[in-house]
Amino acid sequence: MTATLTVEDLHVALGQRHPQPLLRGVSLAIRAGEVRGLVGESGAGKSMIARSIFGLLPRGARVTRGSLLFEGRDLVAMPERQRRALLGREIALIPQDPMTSLNPVKRVGEQIAGLLRIKLGLAHRVAMEQARVLLGDVAIRDPDRVLRAYPHELSGGMRQRILIAIAFACRPRLVVADEPTTALDVTVQRQILRLIHDLQHRDGAAVLFVTHDLGLVAKLCQTMTVLNAGRVVEAGDAATLLSAPAHAYTRALLSATPRLDRPAEALSPLPRDLVERLAQEARIYDQANRANYQ
Repeated sequence: MTATLTVEDLHVALGQRHPQPLLRGVSLAIRAGEVRGLVGESGAGKSMIARSIFGLLPRGARVTRGSLLFEGRDLVAMPERQRRALLGREIALIPQDPMTSLNPVKRVGEQIAGLLRIKLGLAHRVAMEQARVLLGDVAIRDPDRVLRAYPHELSGGMRQRILIAIAFACRPRLVVADEPTTALDVTVQRQILRLIHDLQHRDGAAVLFVTHDLGLVAKLCQTMTVLNAGRVVEAGDAATLLSAPAHAYTRALLSATPRLDRPAEALSPLPRDLVERLAQEARIYDQANRANYQ
């Protein structure tokens, strides 16, 4: 079976004169119906891969080598207009923060229906009715009230459900979930994971699940890729990697995860030379983030 998304030797760098590497030869593949976890510490490059897929790299950053193949079509080489036609319809994003992703001055119904009108060409009335159905799909009990509401009138869990409804509205073949449960409490987090699982299973979509939480990977993902400082250090079956990790970095991530079935242990410090190297790389990532807001 051909992979829905194939990332091949992806390199991303920041700057023109003295480019600093952000991603260093990342490769991974996701097939239809598969949920692949993309894990690592903050600054490992997880969200940079997601940004590369959507063409949303920070100012000054660019893909210097490699390809992003969506069903055989290279998103890197693709004209911008052609890529935009895919986004929202065949490739969708579930972002981390609904308050910065939803338009605060538009009602929820307008935002969902607007996507359906643009991407599927539906008439306004049909789009609003479909928006009502989509809210039901994400277990919102009073869809008529929510359609008329503004984002600030809803809870964080409700807003995240709306983003999931928007992401799956056009039955995309690839969904990128960029830490979609980070801002939620544990109870709501479990509900959101169940929604993503159910909708992904219904549509047979490929899902790239970006997270730093290995517990979420164990619950949702069949496969996983571990990133460290812009490089893939380990990849494979999620259950196998979590039970018997081969790489020291993966073992360190697991050892830092609190466990209820054994006494707490002191965390192993990183070697001094590695700390200094990571500090330098952290400054590079900070420059990338600053450039994004200038």
